Amino acid sequence: MTTKSRLDNFLKLGFSLILLVCAGYAQAQQDAQFTQYMYNSMFYNPAFAGKESGYRFSALHRSQWAGYSTSSGQGGAPTTQLITAEGRLDSKNLGYGLSIVNDQIGATSNLEVNLKGSYHKKIKRGTLSVGGYVGMFSSSLDYGELVVVNPEPNLPESGKESQLALDFGAGLLYDRGNYYLGLSLKHLNQPTFDFGDATYANQLKNHSYFLFGYRIRPIGQLRIEPSLLIKTVSFNNFSYDVSVMATHQNKINGGIAYRGEESVSFILGYSLLRDNSLKLGYAFDLVTGGIDAKSPTSHELMLRYVLPSTSRVIERVIQRTPRYRF
Repeated sequence: MTTKSRLDNFLKLGFSLILLVCAGYAQAQQDAQFTQYMYNSMFYNPAFAGKESGYRFSALHRSQWAGYSTSSGQGGAPTTQLITAEGRLDSKNLGYGLSIVNDQIGATSNLEVNLKGSYHKKIKRGTLSVGGYVGMFSSSLDYGELVVVNPEPNLPESGKESQLALDFGAGLLYDRGNYYLGLSLKHLNQPTFDFGDATYANQLKNHSYFLFGYRIRPIGQLRIEPSLLIKTVSFNNFSYDVSVMATHQNKINGGIAYRGEESVSFILGYSLLRDNSLKLGYAFDLVTGGIDAKSPTSHELMLRYVLPSTSRVIERVIQRTPRYRF
């Protein structure tokens, strides 16, 4: 099959999936969202942990709807920070990772800390990976920052409540080299936060992610990677991100992305150091849906560093004696 025919098949499948999810689309996601999802796959699926050799670290900051303020004049635009670290035990085909997410949305803030593990098994020309994570999810509510239309008598006017709950999930990944497919489930135990009063109970719903990407090398050192991320909350509400990224000489990359009924994004990246191990990334989102209730732009900064694994090679020297050699 030629590269062109493979690309045609990818596009047909991708657009078919988009059409399927568009019919039931709704924005009800509780997890943080990122435009540069293609470089932070471990956040969505623990099976990506340690998929590649070496040690990998990343930090990302997202300012969504920059300059947004509520009708009362207060701020409240979502801001998110993501930190990840991962490594791999090559001799055991095991991967491990850590992810920390701080997500602030108006009066609420969530802190998520997860330890991740994975196992990678070669199957003919592909690799099948199985992963899971366990961690803690902390949710906080600042009553002093709430903007309430119809106040209730029992609702506090000030103070802050925080709760901590166990959280776990799992994922699968199949990487064929020129394409990959991933499916994951987060918040399988669906913890509930009532902030000290069961009247305001808020359950963290199960989130599922399907990630599909294709790798194309049309000419020389140019690499093109279309990808599709489908997100669903309890299989009731769906949303999607689709993107096309181009990379030249593993140093310069750029692309465009679209988040269903929400925004169009432009992504740029540049790698530094002699081995391109340090990568800077920036994403600019232009909001196209619901602009009456949002500010028109979002910004995302990313820093990634890859520390290659070092293996010590001992060269045996032939020892010669009158009787034998070894």
